Amino acid sequence: MKPSKDKPEMIRPNIFDEAQGIEAWFTCKNADLYSTGQKIPGLNIGFNTREAKEVVRKNRKKLLNALGIQPEKVAFAEQVHGNRVQVVSQGGTFENVDALITSVKGLSLAIQVADCAAVLMADSNNGVIAAAHAGWRGAAGDILPKTVAAMTSLGAETSNIKAFISPCISKENFEVGKEVAEKFPPEYVDYETYNKPHVDLKGFLEDQLLKLGIDRTRIEVNEGCTMEDAERFYSYRREQQGSGRMLGLIRYKDIGA
Repeated sequence: MKPSKDKPEMIRPNIFDEAQGIEAWFTCKNADLYSTGQKIPGLNIGFNTREAKEVVRKNRKKLLNALGIQPEKVAFAEQVHGNRVQVVSQGGTFENVDALITSVKGLSLAIQVADCAAVLMADSNNGVIAAAHAGWRGAAGDILPKTVAAMTSLGAETSNIKAFISPCISKENFEVGKEVAEKFPPEYVDYETYNKPHVDLKGFLEDQLLKLGIDRTRIEVNEGCTMEDAERFYSYRREQQGSGRMLGLIRYKDIGA
């Protein structure tokens, strides 16, 4: 079934069990569907872009309508490329935070990205979900260990957590300076192949989850590279101020929702 304005293209993680109430999505660019009257073509959901706020509001509304989610039941992180984690119990926009956690059924958690990874996690047995924004700053600042620790404080068990790492910039395209490369253990930095160091962000994040006690069979890593695939994904590194934002979204569905 081809994407339409009512059903835009999205990635559905396979790792989560909808029968246990966990639903998750990662939006794609959809530039062919949404372009008229927009500075940034596509399903751009980022208020922190050069697009008019009214256009972004309409795009968010289109997306949530397509998913059957009530806007007031979505918690958005107003991200700052940090490592602050916040437990939330209601919808709204939460400032200066890069990871959201909840145990409230029916509440969705939303993270926006354009080269960074959206990491979605759930312990369906204990009813705890999380969404984390993991760029190089957040990753190096242990956003994932902090998020998992906060999940366990709400009753989650690492042996039950499943995780999805979204499309993000790949090692082949993630060229960095020495000062950034040195923030990562050397096994996640390629110093030999390219003129400058390249960081394996996905590999680093996956290994962090493994070291936290999440089994490899419970981790899904999407192979998509935001920098490389201009048709499907926004990329700030590729498009700079012309880049929109994609959304990673997860909820523990309420009965009857």
